[in-house]
This record gives sequence, C-alpha cells and structure tokens, in this order.
Amino acid sequence: MSNFDLTGNLNFLSLGDILQILGSNTSTGVLRITSKYAQDPGLIYFINGNPVNASIGSLAGIDAVNSLFGWLDGEFEFSEERVAVNNIIKKNRMQIILDCLRMLDDGQIEQLGPVTFAKKPSDPSDKESTLPILKGPLIDYTYVVDEEEAYAGNKIVMEGKHGGWLWVILEGIAEIIRETPQGPLKILRIGEGAFIGSIASFLLLEGSVRSAAIVAVKNVQLGVLDARRLSVDFLRMSNQFRSLAISLDRRLKQVTNIAVDIKLNNIKIEEFINDKKTVITQGEIVESLFTITEGEAHIVRQTETGYVPLSNLYPGDYFGHVPFLDMGQEPYSASVFGSKDLKISEINPDIMEQEYNQLSSTFKNFMEHLANCISATSMVACNFQKGEGGKK
Repeated sequence: MSNFDLTGNLNFLSLGDILQILGSNTSTGVLRITSKYAQDPGLIYFINGNPVNASIGSLAGIDAVNSLFGWLDGEFEFSEERVAVNNIIKKNRMQIILDCLRMLDDGQIEQLGPVTFAKKPSDPSDKESTLPILKGPLIDYTYVVDEEEAYAGNKIVMEGKHGGWLWVILEGIAEIIRETPQGPLKILRIGEGAFIGSIASFLLLEGSVRSAAIVAVKNVQLGVLDARRLSVDFLRMSNQFRSLAISLDRRLKQVTNIAVDIKLNNIKIEEFINDKKTVITQGEIVESLFTITEGEAHIVRQTETGYVPLSNLYPGDYFGHVPFLDMGQEPYSASVFGSKDLKISEINPDIMEQEYNQLSSTFKNFMEHLANCISATSMVACNFQKGEGGKK
C-alpha cells in the first residue's frame, strides 16, 4: 500500500496551491481528490512536478483538471509513486492555474461544494483581486539573516529605484505593479516562498534598477536574504551557468515589459515574425539548449486569437529546452523566430542540469521562482492580447 506524502483539505490548500507545491518539489505520483458532493474521485498524474494526465468520471486530461478546479470542498491525498500513463496534458502547471482561475471567475467552470452566498456586485478592482498568487518552495531559513515587516499598502520596492536587497516572503501577499500612462497596472501576486529582487540587483550588475513596484496587499513578513552568501554561490557557478541565470533574469523583465506594451496597445506583432526564420516551432519536441552568439531571437506564442510576442533575446541569452525549469514558453508553448543574422551555439543541457542539482536549495528555489514568474507573466500577456487589455 502506498504512503500518502501530502494530505489535506481543499478549504486549506486550493488545487492551484497543490500544483505549485508538487511542481516545486518535482514530484512524481498520483493526486487523489474526493468530495462528498461528487460521486467519483478525481485523479491527477504528475511526472517531475508536471500534470500529465487526469480523470474524473467521464472526463479526462485537461478537461478533468479544469473540472477539479471547481471543487470548493474536499480532501486530497498525494502518493509518490511510479506513473505509467500517456502524457496528454501539454500545458505547464502555471498555464493550467491561470486558465482555470480565469474560467472560474468567468463562470465557465462549475463550482462543486456547499451552498454559499452569491457574490456581491463587483467593482473594477474586483477583477484584479483574482490575480493568481505565485508561491515558492519550502523556505531555507539558513539564508535568512533578518526579518522585516511591510504593512498593507506600503511599497516594499519602488519602481525605477536602485536596490541590492533580496527578500523571501515568509508570510502574506504582495502585488507586482508597473506604472503606465494609464495608471498602475497589476501584473501578478506573490505569496509565501516567493522572492523579491533579482540577480542583477543583489550582484549590483548593470540594469539593477527595480523594474516594477512591489506593494504589500496585507501585512507581509519578509526574510532578508544573505546577499554575500548568494554572491559566493553565484561566483562558484561555471561561466555558462551564470550566463543562463542572468539570461532568465533578463527574460522576466522582457516578458513584463512586453505585457505592459500589449496592455497599452503599443505592440506590432509584425516586428517579431516578419522576415524572421522559424528556429523552433511551438509544440515541437526539442531536447537541445542554445545560446545566441550573434543576432536576435523572438519568443512568440500562437493562440486562438493570433500571435502573442513574449520575449526578445540577444547575444548571451539562452533558448530551447531547459530540463530542470519550466518557463511556459518554448518549445512546447511558444515558437522561436530568429533574425537573418542569428547565430547560435548548442549547449549540453545535461551538464547544465548536473550543475543545477548541485546548487544550494535557496538558489534553486530562486531560479524556479524566476521560471514560474516568466510562465505566469506570459499568460498575463496573452490575456491582455485577448481583449482584457491591448485591444481596447
């Protein structure tokens, strides 16, 4: 009989939270969800932290996962075990979470649970309160050298200011906000285990200006991380791995900038794809990792409403298959278009993964948080393009 490695109640941990926990721990096994309001249990199968299949009654795959997000009351049990099912879910976990939260808010997913009072009439800010909350893995307190508190409504980080501090959220929720000519634009919410700051900031690299404001939604308890210790960890990496980490940092800023431009209707998709060669096609099975030596590359997702640009990459940046991180972009969820002068060099991803596995838990958590933010912000950009933003 299998041991259940994670158990609990959906009133305490939502399915979105569970997916983030299992993803952070790259868990392989079966999540079983039961409810007194449902005749059949729901099953979600995970391989290396990613949902690959699911079932509930007559539903299977992503349809089953979508349905289970509507369960407001129930018990869950995750059993770590070998999984032998077909991989039919092609979305990464952050795409699943964001899509399901949006469908729940739009009433496209039936809610299953006790009778509750109807929602009060919403005001314009209610829509933004449904932003997903990105949480991080278990916190490594050995890297926390001090604690600070930010009160509700206070800015933890000011956009446009220089800063070298790096924090991890110990408790509470904060919002990532960009200033625009149309007013403040909320991008994401981050919670316990999420990091505030960037590699550029704590290393005082060029471009260490804060690219967004971070505002406490309610009181937030922050852990101040040991920047000197993190710097030593960083300098112990190979030049190649350091370049990959900095490239991820830049990519998050890129996708955030582009999401804002889409919201403001300042994007011309032709600039990303016209006269460009296709290097990787969305959905293509690619096991290689590349670094750009000359030219530039553009990451673009094809959706039901058209192409959505996500990132611009330049010499020193990486693209392709990163086996230890899921950024929700290429190769499965976006294409790569290259300029005519694009030149690339192939990198052995296995060597990079071996080095990743030797990192401190804090640095691994930090890089995973970067990847999750890239994935979530990519979905935000796509939602803006659909009409919740850019087409107004």
